[in-house]
Amino acid sequence: MLAVIVDQRGRPTVQLRDLRDGKIMPLRHFSRHQPHSSPSLSWNGRYLAVITQKGNRRLTIIEDRLTGRIHQLPLPGGRDPVSLSLSPDARQLALQVADQGHWRVELFDLSQILEPDPIRGLKRSTPTKEGRP
Repeated sequence: MLAVIVDQRGRPTVQLRDLRDGKIMPLRHFSRHQPHSSPSLSWNGRYLAVITQKGNRRLTIIEDRLTGRIHQLPLPGGRDPVSLSLSPDARQLALQVADQGHWRVELFDLSQILEPDPIRGLKRSTPTKEGRP
């Protein structure tokens, strides 16, 4: 899977493509608020995180393509998302934010919100008594 931004009717729009056959995959929740920027996918493409626009406000949205649910990450204090990067297993989100003219990176723990999206075929090792796998 590849998430890209394409021009659709003059607006930057996220598009998800299957690289095996070039087919465009359906997205349920991204047609409403545009423009889109900074798409990021989890390992298997279950989760797609995107920055989108609602009125004058920029929002961070994550779509769970397996369940169809959408998760909005609220940013208190008037901070605006600039760019993002979803961890491969979807347990964390790195978000560059603009706050009163200053940019910084914030890390969000998504483990209480999203199920992990593990690499297919990779088994998690169990820790030994010493705490190492």
